[in-house]
Amino acid sequence: MGRISTVVTGIGMGESARWHNGTLWYADWMARTVSVLGSGGAASVVATVPSFPISFDWFDDGRMVVVSGGTAEVLAGFGGRLARIAGLGHLSPDPWNELAVHPGGALYVDGIGYDFAGPPRAEGLIARVAPDGTATRVAGGLAFPNGMVISPDGALLVVAESHAGRLTCFDIGDGGALANRRVWAAVEGSAPDGICWSPDGGIWYADVPNRRCVLVREGGEVADAVQFPQGCFSCAVGGTAGDLLFATAADWPGAMDAAGPKSGRVLAVQLAQGG
Repeated sequence: MGRISTVVTGIGMGESARWHNGTLWYADWMARTVSVLGSGGAASVVATVPSFPISFDWFDDGRMVVVSGGTAEVLAGFGGRLARIAGLGHLSPDPWNELAVHPGGALYVDGIGYDFAGPPRAEGLIARVAPDGTATRVAGGLAFPNGMVISPDGALLVVAESHAGRLTCFDIGDGGALANRRVWAAVEGSAPDGICWSPDGGIWYADVPNRRCVLVREGGEVADAVQFPQGCFSCAVGGTAGDLLFATAADWPGAMDAAGPKSGRVLAVQLAQGG
């Protein structure tokens, strides 16, 4: 494991780390922006989003698709020019969170199922947004659904349940329905947030309270872990050789104070081959 290096500083609260088209992308919830890291190492804002939570992915045609969580909208467009393609408010009035695009052109969005200001409840849900913008509920009863990933073949969806200490998976049917709900990995003592696939088929998850990112195999075996100096909200495997782990990190819970110092950073660490 290599030394932890700082890639970006001055972020309010970084989230949704993504490695896409050979570079790193991330959201800043406090600034309501999506940024990309340039070839010279400088970050630039590519889109402004109406409300956090913010998560994003890309359609096959190159359009970025973004969740504006507080306004219950899904937006999409080229070059940061985003337009509404779906509304989610009819499914839940509470904040929406993470997003993952299916290879077939649909996408999945999860909602936390309660107001941030109220007591936590296991009423989180997942919605499927069809290519025509129709949003339907496809799963419920989740304990703060957070990061989501879809397998490259489009057959499996995995979601982190932050308040249940587990990664839960579903089979994706031909019509996009979710079935055969089961525990992909129990991670007791953790609060898994953002997740990403590792090259070998494991999943890295970011763990805010324990200030770390952990690589877990299906079934729960811990294969690797990186301890960071701050709470970690999301992670992405990238780099030209696919051997860097990027993490968005910040002081917690101070990062949610818009008037406080901007403690958010993007950090990177060299992984062993195949990590």
